[in-house]
Amino acid sequence: MGTGAADQSPLPIKLLHDRVLVQADGPDGERRSTGGIVIPATAEVGRRLVWAEVVATGPNVRTFAIGDRVLYEPEDRGEVELRGKAYVLLRERDVHAVAAASVSDDSTGLYL
Repeated sequence: MGTGAADQSPLPIKLLHDRVLVQADGPDGERRSTGGIVIPATAEVGRRLVWAEVVATGPNVRTFAIGDRVLYEPEDRGEVELRGKAYVLLRERDVHAVAAASVSDDSTGLYL
């Protein structure tokens, strides 16, 4: 399912093995709760996972493809800057989940 970065990505990088390059959804700053309360970046939160979009994959990545949204732990990352944008470099095994486009009617009701 994964394709090499040189095949589809306009970025000047070719990822090797099971590496995945993602771009985080938002800045690592303030967040808002569903009730509208502002949570400062300095607030203590236990092990918060982050959503990101896959922008490039190595040739051995099988689980997801470019354009998928994935969930990962920020502590398991290596940051890199390409063409003025910040990206996160992960291994395929460091990704905890892939966002589903939809949930089918015959699902078990279990979800992350």
